[in-house]
Amino acid sequence: MGDSKSVIKKCQATSTDKSVIGAIISDIQKKKADFQEVIFQFIHRSENTYAHRLAKSVLEKEEDTYLMGEDLEGLAFASAETWLKEPD
Repeated sequence: MGDSKSVIKKCQATSTDKSVIGAIISDIQKKKADFQEVIFQFIHRSENTYAHRLAKSVLEKEEDTYLMGEDLEGLAFASAETWLKEPD
């Protein structure tokens, strides 16, 4: 598969990815053409705790989608103090 840093590098690359997730990377690279500008940037979990917790929560619940169609502007994001344990 790949950790988040390797996935970002694969998305940034222009070469064909032949790994297990190569088809997904190919789809992402094709979609890049639909945008004027796309930036793939790795952000360490310690700097992005909300996104990490959100992703982990979805994986634990085995959900296919999360907040699909929701307006994120009005959502209040929980601070680190409200979580029971620190992220892995």
